[in-house]
Amino acid sequence: MHVETRQAIDPRAAAAFGTEQLRAEFLIQNLFTSGEVRLTYSHLDRLIVGGATPAGSVLKLEPVKPTGTPSFLDRRELVAVNVGGKGTIAAGGESHALDHRDMLYLGMGAGDVSFASDDPGNPAKFYLLSAPAHHTYPNRLVRIAEANRLDLGSQATSNERSIYQFIHPDVLKTCQLVVGMTVLAPGSVWNTMPCHVHDRRSEAYLYFALDDDARVFHFMGEPSETRHLVVKNEEAILSPGWSIHSGAGTSNYTFIWAMAGDNVDYKDVDMVAMGDLR
Repeated sequence: MHVETRQAIDPRAAAAFGTEQLRAEFLIQNLFTSGEVRLTYSHLDRLIVGGATPAGSVLKLEPVKPTGTPSFLDRRELVAVNVGGKGTIAAGGESHALDHRDMLYLGMGAGDVSFASDDPGNPAKFYLLSAPAHHTYPNRLVRIAEANRLDLGSQATSNERSIYQFIHPDVLKTCQLVVGMTVLAPGSVWNTMPCHVHDRRSEAYLYFALDDDARVFHFMGEPSETRHLVVKNEEAILSPGWSIHSGAGTSNYTFIWAMAGDNVDYKDVDMVAMGDLR
């Protein structure tokens, strides 16, 4: 298992970064490496972002030094989203079968976790998100058909999209994590514009369902000092609370958003006027 640690970066420091340093601090690459669990431990609200790609053999979620606990879920909750082929997650003596775009929530104290693929030739790709927890909530598998769906935007503004709220107070209770998926319609490329910030929560974004030669331009930074990162298929972004988070692609795409912090109120945002963007 590969584990990397990222420190929290303040906005003044980020404003002075060049492209390579911005990418080194905020972009997560190589999430889905065959036969590996790869994790990034971030000091942004202690989020852990990772991927597990079982191919032929079962992969275990081992304890990691940054959490300081004997087992990974001793004081954490975990969400796994399958963005690959069919697979299975075992936890606490229970087995959960996940199809493409299904999501599993595991509460604090859920026990040992392992990952398997139904077909090694078309392996599952489990996108992993974890945050500290203070209470045990029940494990639950949420299929995409069970998520709370919101249809927003329009073709006229190139942002027609469907939002699937999986881990959300209207669906199930968690300590910190709020997780969902946004699917852009063909011909739409913009997400989250007008943009917003929320200094009370950090976020992570996984962009996927992109062709090899397609890209998303992810916009970040303070509203008065915006920057961008060029993102390809199955790459993720760490987004601090002080930063905007918006994107435009060379084609339509899908992304998973996840946040953790002081509350689980999806609508708790501070909108940014278009005239204030620089």
